[in-house]
Amino acid sequence: MKDEGSRLDGFFPYRLAVAAESFSRALGAVYGRHYGLSREEWRLLFLLAGTGEMTSLDLTARTTLDKVQVSRAAQRLEDKGLITRAIAPDDRRLRLYASTDAGRALFAEALPQIEERAHTILQGMHPDDRFALERGISALSEALRVQSKAKAPDS
Repeated sequence: MKDEGSRLDGFFPYRLAVAAESFSRALGAVYGRHYGLSREEWRLLFLLAGTGEMTSLDLTARTTLDKVQVSRAAQRLEDKGLITRAIAPDDRRLRLYASTDAGRALFAEALPQIEERAHTILQGMHPDDRFALERGISALSEALRVQSKAKAPDS
């Protein structure tokens, strides 16, 4: 019987999670060290910098963060003057978030550096492997989308 370590090392969900975490940490070295942002803060800023405003529900759905993580990261970004937070007029339970001018400026400065870091990492792969990875991620995302629709209760 295989030992647990080798079983885990061959388990696709584990390998995918480890690779994603490692990639994210490598990018985090840029926005964390140079800009003092956590991963959660970067994700919110990334989404808000290019939009007018988003609700807390939208941010939770688009970031893989839960409500508490979104709320805490948003509070830190607001304290840094990078976003604003207001009560949604249509639903007082929701918050509306928007990037400030300072937030958009920080994002515009940081994004090219983060993209360069990602590019450098991916350049370490053979072009065929990068293409296969892109196709695989797209295929996995589509399979998950279809699966979630199939399991959704009829409305």
